[in-house]
Amino acid sequence: MSDTKNIDLSKGVWFVYDGECPICNLAAQSLRIREAVGPLMLVNAREETNHPLYLEIVDQKLNLDEGMVLRYGNCNYHGQNALQMMALLGSENGWYNRMNARLFKLPVIASFLYPIMKLARNTLLKILGIPRLQNLKVTKEANPVFEDVFGDDWPNLPPAMKAHYAARSYSEDRVTVNGHLNVYVHPLLGLFARASGLLVPFSGENIPVRVTFKAARNDNILEFDRVFGFEGHKPVHFKSRMLPMANGEVIEIMRFGFGWRFRCEWRENKVILSHLGYVWRFLGLNIPMPFSLILGKGYAEECPVSDTEFSMWTHTKHPLFGKMFGYDGSFKITDMKCGPY
Repeated sequence: MSDTKNIDLSKGVWFVYDGECPICNLAAQSLRIREAVGPLMLVNAREETNHPLYLEIVDQKLNLDEGMVLRYGNCNYHGQNALQMMALLGSENGWYNRMNARLFKLPVIASFLYPIMKLARNTLLKILGIPRLQNLKVTKEANPVFEDVFGDDWPNLPPAMKAHYAARSYSEDRVTVNGHLNVYVHPLLGLFARASGLLVPFSGENIPVRVTFKAARNDNILEFDRVFGFEGHKPVHFKSRMLPMANGEVIEIMRFGFGWRFRCEWRENKVILSHLGYVWRFLGLNIPMPFSLILGKGYAEECPVSDTEFSMWTHTKHPLFGKMFGYDGSFKITDMKCGPY
């Protein structure tokens, strides 16, 4: 659609889809809308990035890599909700529309089937080597990854915390901090950590630690690269990626897709990370996992000490076995390579 002027988004039904995804193309070409609803208009998100509806989706921060968008009655429906609206608005003509109506009209069935459908789509795109749309990249090129996580509290963060989280999305920004930590690892968890490389495997007092926070050039994540200098051992690297979600939620993704879900808040003059559960991140899906039965629940705090220093402590606590893992100490910001924010 080349002429984007005088487009009335309030009329008919608009469907925004990934034009290089075979599954999305099938939906776009097969979908039929009831005559009383009005015409169906298609927007290829790969090609029509100047379309008013595409720009509105970006402004509303709806991630097209997480699901298609259907617009009807001045409202944008995303992902699973889009499929449900398709089922409600679709005609009975054609096998696709009849199947869609039977599978997705009921929210309970839709909530079960949508993750499977999303997994199939992500797997197919990986096999075909099709890159992600990254439609939210437009709004995040000049913003720190965690600015949206903290939301309205971002301007209130003290200098040390802003510097800590200064790395911007879709950039090559990095921040390096150096400090010392007291580390505790439960003996059983230590054995598991040494075998898997998933967590820090040793305990120790006043351990020198260097942490580099790196943005990802092609993604909206913040990478943590921690290097622990345990005496008598080779440097221990503990790497993870922080993936911002909605409403201040973040998933810290470690090896093998193991992830800790937490809520990140600026409260009581400190950053508080509150436990929301564990997941397995697989092909873009966050599959809930009962790891709290083994590890317990996580919690962390970070407090500003000066304009260039902050302290922190974190632990996981099991209701039966007590403290399973934790460390505490302080860091000083020693290097920053970031653009303006």
